[in-house]
Amino acid sequence: MSLEWVPPFQLYSLRLASCKLGPRFPSWLRTQNRLSELDISNSEISDVLPDWFCNVTSTVNTLSISNNRINGNLPNLSSIFGSFSNIDMSSNCFEGSIAQLPYEVRWLDLSNNKLSGSISLLCTVGYQLLLLDLSNNSLSGGLPNCWVRWEHLVVLNLENNRFSGQIPNSFGSLRSIQTLHLRNNNLTGELPLSFKNCTSLRFIDLAKNRLSGKIPEWIGGSLPNLIVLNLGSNRFSGVICPELCQLKNIQILDLSSNNILGVVPRCVGGFTAMTKKGSLVIAHNYSFAQEDARSYDDRCLSINASYVDRELVKWKAREFDFKSTLGLVKSIDLSSNKLSGEIPEEIIDLVELVSLNLSRNNLTRLIPARIGQLKSLEVLDLSQNQLFGEIPASLVEISDLSVLDLSDNNLSGKIPQGTQLQSFNIDSYKGNLALCGLPLLKKCSEDKIKQDSPTHNIEDKIQQDGNDMWFYVSVALGFIVGFWGVCGTLLLNNSWRYAYFQFLNKRKDWFYVIIAINMARLQRSLQS
Repeated sequence: MSLEWVPPFQLYSLRLASCKLGPRFPSWLRTQNRLSELDISNSEISDVLPDWFCNVTSTVNTLSISNNRINGNLPNLSSIFGSFSNIDMSSNCFEGSIAQLPYEVRWLDLSNNKLSGSISLLCTVGYQLLLLDLSNNSLSGGLPNCWVRWEHLVVLNLENNRFSGQIPNSFGSLRSIQTLHLRNNNLTGELPLSFKNCTSLRFIDLAKNRLSGKIPEWIGGSLPNLIVLNLGSNRFSGVICPELCQLKNIQILDLSSNNILGVVPRCVGGFTAMTKKGSLVIAHNYSFAQEDARSYDDRCLSINASYVDRELVKWKAREFDFKSTLGLVKSIDLSSNKLSGEIPEEIIDLVELVSLNLSRNNLTRLIPARIGQLKSLEVLDLSQNQLFGEIPASLVEISDLSVLDLSDNNLSGKIPQGTQLQSFNIDSYKGNLALCGLPLLKKCSEDKIKQDSPTHNIEDKIQQDGNDMWFYVSVALGFIVGFWGVCGTLLLNNSWRYAYFQFLNKRKDWFYVIIAINMARLQRSLQS
């Protein structure tokens, strides 16, 4: 297509996602001045926004230029978009600060860029905002205190930035919010009490901050729809309150790497979503249509879009970003705290649990004997505790177990026999001085007694004698079959017999040599 081409038409909607348009913006776009929808995402553009781009987008309501390599400073978005804009400029190389935003923006995704500075200008955005994703940038400063204006906000993702300070109390005004990601910032202080008003919350990820205080009791009673609660890698203290067990829909609970004391509450059996097959978060698609719209303006907030939630889960010693398969993960991670007491039997009732990590605590007593009933378990980490006793024999019944770590406890006895437990590395059992059996090199006492006993030696002798007898029988049978196979044929066929003796008469010296070699081999076999 020529760079000077001028399309003989005017479009209202242009969708060219995943087409190879780059590396420059196609110049023919500048002729389109009636567009209401423009999607050129993932089109291999590595250009800066051209000057004429604002003329194209002046009538655009829905724009997606995501997943390209567009660079340069982020433009003043308020001057280049129409009303009720849905803007997706994520996964590019935009730099600089966030300038003025359109007042009536509904969907704003600037994630995965190189943006910096504060987000105080967000307070100029109107009440129509439904989704705000500024994750994976270098934004800093405190969180603004104007959240009360966004009563329709459903998704807020500010993770992986450099925000500091406390979470504003005005967050409690987000009555419609379902997803809240503030992970990996420098936020401090306690969770605001106003959070209890956000009863629609399904996903909370506040991990890797410096939040402190007790884990609030009201989380269990006030947030009944929670599916994911991740408060890991903070400075929370106190005990795990029984009220937390009211989270019937919880599928991922991560309280790891805090300063939590006390015991693992027995009421964990109340996590009923972990006892049932299937998922409450199959696709994580949110509908942004206002079903309870009271006016035309409210209905205008409906947008034809969806947001797929994702969550970082510690899985097999690493963090994995689960997205489309997130609903299949049912996990409890209470590792790296100061928990004591025993592993409650009630945890065995969570039969659909996929990952259980209680490592690096002060847990004592026995591993529950019925642990083999967790048939769906793929990851089990009980390392660095003070557990004692034998490894339950039922553990061999978990066929899908792919990660096992029981190291650095006080376990004793023989590792239960089964291909599953013997297939793990020695590191899975190290630090248990009284533990024996494969895959460890240390043999158990009963195995040594059996190996050294007279009965065991007699059995070995009988087995060896039996092997020798079969060797002699096979030699004899081979000799008989070979002898009669040759000699019988010569006796029955005169012409063959005459030819054979003529051959031997010519090769008699070699014949005697072969006989001597075979006799020597037979003698050595009999002597051994």
